[in-house]
Amino acid sequence: MIDAYEDPGTPDSRSGGRYLWWLVARQPWRCAAGAMFGSVWMVLLAATPYLMARAIDDGLEPGDMGALALWSGALFTVGAFNSWLSIMRHRTMTRVRMDANFRTVKVVVGQAVRLGAWLPRQMGAGEVVTIGVGDVQTISQSLTVVGPGVGAVVAYLAVAVLLVSVSPLIAAVVLLGIPVIVLLVGPLLGRLQGSETEYRERQGVLTARIGDLAGGLRVLAGLGGKTLVADAFRRDSQRLREQGYRVGAVTSWVQALGIGLPTLFLAVVTWLAARLAAQGDITVGQLVSVYGYVAVLVGPVSFWVECGYQISRGLVCARRVVRFLRLEPMPDTGTRDAPSEPSALYDPESGVRVLPGRLTALVAEHPADATAILDRLARYTPSDATWGGTRLDDIALPQIREHILLADHESDLFAGTLQDMIGPLRGAGQCRSAAPPRGATSHNAPADATPHHTATQTALHTAAAEDIVQALPDGLNTHMAAQARNLSGGQRQRIRLARALLADPEILLAVEPTSALDAHTEATVADRLGEARHGRTTVVTTTSPLVLDRTDTVHYLVDGKVAASGSHHELLGTTPGYRALVARDTEEAVR
Repeated sequence: MIDAYEDPGTPDSRSGGRYLWWLVARQPWRCAAGAMFGSVWMVLLAATPYLMARAIDDGLEPGDMGALALWSGALFTVGAFNSWLSIMRHRTMTRVRMDANFRTVKVVVGQAVRLGAWLPRQMGAGEVVTIGVGDVQTISQSLTVVGPGVGAVVAYLAVAVLLVSVSPLIAAVVLLGIPVIVLLVGPLLGRLQGSETEYRERQGVLTARIGDLAGGLRVLAGLGGKTLVADAFRRDSQRLREQGYRVGAVTSWVQALGIGLPTLFLAVVTWLAARLAAQGDITVGQLVSVYGYVAVLVGPVSFWVECGYQISRGLVCARRVVRFLRLEPMPDTGTRDAPSEPSALYDPESGVRVLPGRLTALVAEHPADATAILDRLARYTPSDATWGGTRLDDIALPQIREHILLADHESDLFAGTLQDMIGPLRGAGQCRSAAPPRGATSHNAPADATPHHTATQTALHTAAAEDIVQALPDGLNTHMAAQARNLSGGQRQRIRLARALLADPEILLAVEPTSALDAHTEATVADRLGEARHGRTTVVTTTSPLVLDRTDTVHYLVDGKVAASGSHHELLGTTPGYRALVARDTEEAVR
């Protein structure tokens, strides 16, 4: 079994079939053992009718009790040994499937980590979840072909040889009839692949919608749009159900034919053998053996059909995995170092220039315009943006990630303690000061606090999140659910801001850091943010007058481009569009 820390290897992502073969090639000895156990097991199943025929012809019919006991004992021994082989076959194939399952999971997770922030821009979360939950299981199940599948072929050939010794006519009928049965099922397998592919695509879309609905349920309820979205989800789920019925219809025909046709064929061959026995061309024991041989063949033929069904589904899922593995992160061709001293960020597309050491705000009627600018300034999308006169794409990406942090107000919060959720310092040397900010109480920064603890308390104080910690039963050691679902929206936003502040980057780009806060808390955060980030470059996207009044520079954006720049009060007096956008509160709120 693959170890949790073992390198899964480099997958073959040229096609779905090559990926499945790669999974087999990564565990050759285990797959070979599964094929051996499966082959011997099925061949011995075919040997049972032969031993029974010998017991009848050599012992029972002539009345030779010694021969009868001998062949009966051989029959018992083979049956007992075959039972042990069946157990070993099942155990081995379970290990084969589990290895393929865990290996694919590790490959998919590794690719997701490799893509990083580039992943949501290329593939929806629903499709990734579908791959990780459903496709992985189907792929591993398709590897059944390396055990019973190979055994079915070997058993088929063995039975054919045994039948030739009984009757060439019966052997010819069996050798020609079984492939015809497999060919009859073949077209259904092609149809199954098409239906399964469409079903998986719809499933990915619906999974994504579930995530969007769950994440935005509070907002939708406030806007009165919950019913509208629920109706859309209901329509999508009904379409998925109908597609599932189509997949099920094809699957039912495949499985019915896989059992029904071999059984019908067994009746035909038994009738033919009975006529030959009645004519004296074969013995009674041979008649029994023919029936046993063909009955045994029902198993291999069913396995072939089942393997074809599993491989068809496995190929569909493997193609989805391969498509995911072919995604590439944003290319990093930069070789230059980051500026050695604080420097300006400039986005030519919008005209935004961020001066070093200042608190800058981006105000846009459409928040997506301001977010897109931050994406370019943080080099999450290709652009001509520069840093200190050097193009961002000429600077090595690790250097940019070390100095520039983009803090999204909807970024993920991972389950664990609150301390783990906020995160450790990026480096001891990056902690600007262990002293608590002005206004922090002794509770926030005890005298015997470690630098790490003090930095955490400082970040929480700046984000006005001390009350969150105080309200939790175990403070920072309280276990939090994924996405901090046990906190309110405003509390989660403050925790995200505290996490970004604890990282203490040279340049902090924050997307709507106070949008979910009440006016009093928002004003507190705005006051403390400017003080905590004094001398460090900070950019926020917002339309809140409480935050804008405390910034050094405001860029007002129209259609994604700078229409006016200045202080908040200057723009209120000179730019009507800006005033109409942000002056939505009382005069006291904008003073």
